[in-house]
Amino acid sequence: MSHTPPHIYTSRADLDLIDARIRALDDEARVRVTLAGGACIEGVVSARPTLETFRDAAGDEGHNALLRLDDLAAPDVPHFFWVGDIRTIERIDKA
Repeated sequence: MSHTPPHIYTSRADLDLIDARIRALDDEARVRVTLAGGACIEGVVSARPTLETFRDAAGDEGHNALLRLDDLAAPDVPHFFWVGDIRTIERIDKA
């Protein structure tokens, strides 16, 4: 995966939403995330993402954050998602 997000965000409302999602992603939390497009993935948060600054192809500056989610069924398989693409986050109770 490229570490350049497909979308960067600049509005206060978008940044507040990304920040709220980041706060819901505690280190080692078991979560189910739903992405834009409807895909649902369950896993363990490797480390809480941090808001970062990026430039798009046009040179405009904005923000996003990268989440690493370790697969519940295969913990050695990491998934990477842009926090700006997450639509919902649900905590999963430990078994």
